[in-house]
Amino acid sequence: MSTWSEPQPDSRFVEVDGLRIHYKRAGHGPALVLLHGSASSVQHFDRATDLLADSFDVIRPDLPGFGLTGPRRDRDYRVPAYAATVAGFVEALGVPRYAVAGNSLGGNIAWNVALDHPERLTGLVLVNATGYPEKTVPAGMRLARNPLVRPLLRRVMPRGAVERSLREAVGPHARIVDDAMVDRAYQLMSRPGNRSAFIDFCNTDQPDRSAQIPRIMVPTLVLRSASIDGQHFTRDIPGAQELVHPHGGHLLPEEEPQWVADAIAKFLGSCADTPTN
Repeated sequence: MSTWSEPQPDSRFVEVDGLRIHYKRAGHGPALVLLHGSASSVQHFDRATDLLADSFDVIRPDLPGFGLTGPRRDRDYRVPAYAATVAGFVEALGVPRYAVAGNSLGGNIAWNVALDHPERLTGLVLVNATGYPEKTVPAGMRLARNPLVRPLLRRVMPRGAVERSLREAVGPHARIVDDAMVDRAYQLMSRPGNRSAFIDFCNTDQPDRSAQIPRIMVPTLVLRSASIDGQHFTRDIPGAQELVHPHGGHLLPEEEPQWVADAIAKFLGSCADTPTN
């Protein structure tokens, strides 16, 4: 059985904002940063990376509070703080310009990077991204906000609860939630500090920046599952393109890696072909 709570042969680390950020990097070409969602890790994009690495320099960090990066000492899990850390992370790698794609929380962070550092981005891909106040909160996050349950979850997160959350997050036809996937998520959630970081994240009062979304001028692709609510990026971002998957769930990059990778590659290729003024 894989030991997901320890570095893998292709693991790398870099110091940013007092954090030892774990990341993986593969491929050649224009830089593409992939950001996973909450309670996830770099492995969320494993299969999509395999498909994209022939055309892109694919960079995947474990976001603070998750995976092998672990918790922030300052416990600041506001999305703008995440965006600042991601921008600092890419700068620490010496990458001047890059596209960024994010799923769920990762998409929220990605569009915040687009607001705060537009000069660095060549493209933006939002996959079932969050950030609008009416977006439905998953059951696991609602449970983590319960003041009676919260102290217990800091000490233990049952494997069964992790499995239920994963099964609720995928579409009706998905068959990706198996023992290996549950083991990975459970082991990473059980790393020292990660459970408490998840509880802290779920209970962080996030600033509502959705009114600023129409200011995003970076070329944008929205990838969305038809069942996902609270999605107005195509309406609000000037010139944004959208593709809708008819039966995908919340974890599209794992459920439909070929669909996601093909869409990203085609879109970023069209951005590169478009002259800039």
